[in-house]
Amino acid sequence: MRRPAERYEWTGASAPGPSPSQRRGRERQAWPRESRERETGRWPDEIGFLAPTLSPGALARAAELARAQGVSADRALLAEGFVSETIFYRALARAAGARFVDEAFRPVAGQNYAAAIRFGAVAVETRRGRRYLVAPQGETLQSFLRLPGEVVADSMLVTTPARLADCVRAAARAHELEGASDSLAARDPSASARTPLSRRFALAAQAALVGLVFAAAAAPEAVWLAASLAFTLVFLTAVALRAVAAGASCAPPPPGRARRDCDLPIYTVVVAMRRESEVARKLVAALDALDYPRAKLDVILALEEDDEATIVAFRELDLPARYRIVVAPDGQPRTKPRALNIALPLARGELLTIYDAEDEPEAGQLRAAAARFALAPLHVACLQGRLAIDNFEDGWLARLFALEYAALFDVLNPGLAALGLPIALGGTSNHFRVEALRRVGGWDAWNVTEDADLGLRLARFGYRVEALDSVTHEEAPARLSAWLGQRRRWLKGWMQTLAVHFRAPRRLIAELGAGQALAAFALMWGVVLGPLVGPAFLVIAIGDLATGRFWTQGPLTLLWATLFVGGAATTLVTLGLGMKRRGLAGLWPWLAALPVYYALVSLVAWQALFEWLDKPFHWEKTRHGLARSSRRAGRSPDRAPPHG
Repeated sequence: MRRPAERYEWTGASAPGPSPSQRRGRERQAWPRESRERETGRWPDEIGFLAPTLSPGALARAAELARAQGVSADRALLAEGFVSETIFYRALARAAGARFVDEAFRPVAGQNYAAAIRFGAVAVETRRGRRYLVAPQGETLQSFLRLPGEVVADSMLVTTPARLADCVRAAARAHELEGASDSLAARDPSASARTPLSRRFALAAQAALVGLVFAAAAAPEAVWLAASLAFTLVFLTAVALRAVAAGASCAPPPPGRARRDCDLPIYTVVVAMRRESEVARKLVAALDALDYPRAKLDVILALEEDDEATIVAFRELDLPARYRIVVAPDGQPRTKPRALNIALPLARGELLTIYDAEDEPEAGQLRAAAARFALAPLHVACLQGRLAIDNFEDGWLARLFALEYAALFDVLNPGLAALGLPIALGGTSNHFRVEALRRVGGWDAWNVTEDADLGLRLARFGYRVEALDSVTHEEAPARLSAWLGQRRRWLKGWMQTLAVHFRAPRRLIAELGAGQALAAFALMWGVVLGPLVGPAFLVIAIGDLATGRFWTQGPLTLLWATLFVGGAATTLVTLGLGMKRRGLAGLWPWLAALPVYYALVSLVAWQALFEWLDKPFHWEKTRHGLARSSRRAGRSPDRAPPHG
């Protein structure tokens, strides 16, 4: 929800400026004591104690927003940034007769750290014995204000939610690290890329390879024919899947049900970042532009402990309380999914979405997702937004990247979703039901394309992914080195995902069913095998055509001809549909550069294969904030964020 045009200034929180004591003095001069006491009773209890120090306009606006959004007035007040958490909880402590603290305490062992943070209360050890460190919100705050003064004074210490979270997470550091990295592997070792392939599988693969070598030496023509038939059938299955998905993508998107602000659920937005200080201001501006009630937004900025520059960049923005900076402790593996797993237990929302640091989602995306979830059956656990490249004028790589994204997110993924087939999710703009996300174990911290893995794991648990007709604009890497690094990580992760989900084929078929397992097989193997062996088969086929041998290979000739014609046709059709739907028809001359682009994909696929064998968990960081162009008119990356 956009900030109202009128700005209500809190007389004791703006900075830089007079000191807090000076500001309180000015406020007391402006509001006589008897007037302040009368004002306290005019407002809801959870904000009335601020009447001596907050302007009536801010209190009135907070109460109005609270009624419209169906939240408590304190949440509206803090989420809109009308007052800082520190001043709010200092005033609360004063009103309740409690002591306000802004220091570290050691929580009593054995408590659920995530629940303590979400509910705003934890038992701690102090020099005077055991007390409760509290940062109440909403209904808990109303109950806190009704407690007898002597109980509050004797047993409770008031602090801010941020300080309480810091204390709890510091005490639960080992538990948090273990859960973020290894919870999935602990509950189901076969579901995590950390678990190596079984010894039996490795021995079987080695035996098959040795047998293939001997067979090729003894009967090279027969082995070549068998290999050609096998690979051709795999590729034809992938081509058929793409063709069917392209046709299904023409179906209208599923309906949604518009919801009033008061009926909307709390929505958690997670942005996991490392070395992104340059885009901090731009990211906050994009998140502030989301049309969603601010009191129902729970924005978690998941940063890395050793990334001081990014931490400082966000803290200097003086963000309102709807933003939370969660610093991931140092640990292994150093991946995006590990940071997401640290954020997941802390999520307050019923729904959750992931954005990347450079993302600019459409303003109404969260409302659209909430509307769709309101009508969707509970087994629809995820909605995949449509990703579009904003800086495609930065060079030929960015242009072809934009065409690739248009084919994937405007054609193939919507088609697969319409068919009810598994989808390898994109890394951003995935909207989840939090309960389902926790049930499947969150993300695999050891998989460097955690999104593709999670899409298949959701399907194996019986959940569906649908397409969301809302766009998030992204920045494509325009430099070859950056593009190679990003694509190498993606393909390595797809190899990891393939090894994880197909290590037990019978279990996969039992969980997915034969049809969905075949679709997953075609989806994964097509992406991995295509760039690895496709160019070699193409070169051989061209050579056979030149010598006339192509037409003398019986059934293989028909299969190859079908594959080449069908593959080219489905590629052009999906690209053409994507270009039309994304408004990229002006890029059609760049289709001539596709052979060069696909040759680069093949090159980097072999690099990814060797890196997977050598450094399977290495995360290739893609740098953002380098775009030189923007398709979106009027974008101003340097404007100040309007979070207020």
